[in-house]
Amino acid sequence: MTIFIGADHRGFELKNKLIEYIQEKNIRVEDLGAYEYAPLDDNPDFAKKVAQAILQNPQEFRGIGICGSGNGIAMAANRFKGVYCGLGFAENQVKHMRENDHINMLALPSDYIDFELAKKLVDAFLNSKPIIQEKYLRRLKKTDQEI
Repeated sequence: MTIFIGADHRGFELKNKLIEYIQEKNIRVEDLGAYEYAPLDDNPDFAKKVAQAILQNPQEFRGIGICGSGNGIAMAANRFKGVYCGLGFAENQVKHMRENDHINMLALPSDYIDFELAKKLVDAFLNSKPIIQEKYLRRLKKTDQEI
C-alpha cells in the first residue's frame, strides 16, 4: 500500500506529523506538498495531485488530503472519476465510509481536529477494507455517472 498525502497551508503542520506517524507503521508515504508553509496556496491544487496519484493504481494507492475545513479538499478530489473522498470527523464514520462507500481518499479538517484524533481517523482509514457487496458496487457505479 502507498499513501499519497497533500495539504494546503492550513493542513501543513498536521500533514507533516501524519507522514511521520504513517511511516512508523512501515507504510510507504509520498508527500505531494505543500513543502513549505505558503499562506496563499490553494487546497484544490493538492487535492488534484493526490487524486491523480491514486488513479495511477486505485487498487494499491490511497490518499489523504488536509485543509482547514476538509471540505475544499473533498470537493476538488471528488471531481475525479474513480476517486472517492470522504470528509472524516469520527473513527466509526471513517470506518463506515471505507467499508460501505469504498473511499480511497480521506479528507481531514485541520481546524477542527487535533493530532490525536487525526491519528485515529487515519488508522480507521488504513485498517478498514471495502465490503464487496452488490449494493455498494451499484452505488459506486451510480456515483461515477454524470448527473
